[in-house]
Amino acid sequence: MKPCVAILFVPFAAIAADTNALPPLAPAYGELPPTFWEQHETVMIVGGFACLALAFLFVKAMLRPESKVILPPEVLARQDLAKLQSLPENGTVLSEVSHILRGYLVAAFALSAAEMTTAEFCAALAANEKTGPELAQTISDFLRECDERKFSSSPDAAPLNAVTRALGLVSSAEARRSQSAPVTGAAKSQVQTAAANRQTQQNSDAAASGDGRTPR
Repeated sequence: MKPCVAILFVPFAAIAADTNALPPLAPAYGELPPTFWEQHETVMIVGGFACLALAFLFVKAMLRPESKVILPPEVLARQDLAKLQSLPENGTVLSEVSHILRGYLVAAFALSAAEMTTAEFCAALAANEKTGPELAQTISDFLRECDERKFSSSPDAAPLNAVTRALGLVSSAEARRSQSAPVTGAAKSQVQTAAANRQTQQNSDAAASGDGRTPR
């Protein structure tokens, strides 16, 4: 019996040996190509910092407060007075006209911005050389008229036409400023004329000395 059993188990042993054999190896893979990050690492880093910088500048520009346009004092005064043109001439309007005119004069002629009464302001205006005595007197008379009308007990009095007169005073003050402002070209011409006169005088002195040299 034993030889028979051995004969029966031989095919099974052969089959088991075949299944335990290693399968044939697959061919080796080729060299792996570089990844996208490895190929574009520098460009992506630089681009990321650039995007951050642009985002920072954009946010800064959005959060920055708008710069206010500073208007010249005469333009600002005319705009403010024009808003009062159609209003009835009562004490409130007269006070506003006086306030606008005084504010313009402070800015235009470098007057003190301290709170002053009308008398004090008129005295400061008269003492300012830039305004001139005639313009200072005209403006002072107008401001006093506004004060008198504000506290007047007769509402039926003829209107002062305060807005129109204040606009005229602003124009007169601007004309005065243009006359008193130094002209760059004129100053340069005066310097050149003085230099020419000095050179002429030196030449005359040299000729008078007889030796062609400027005397010391």
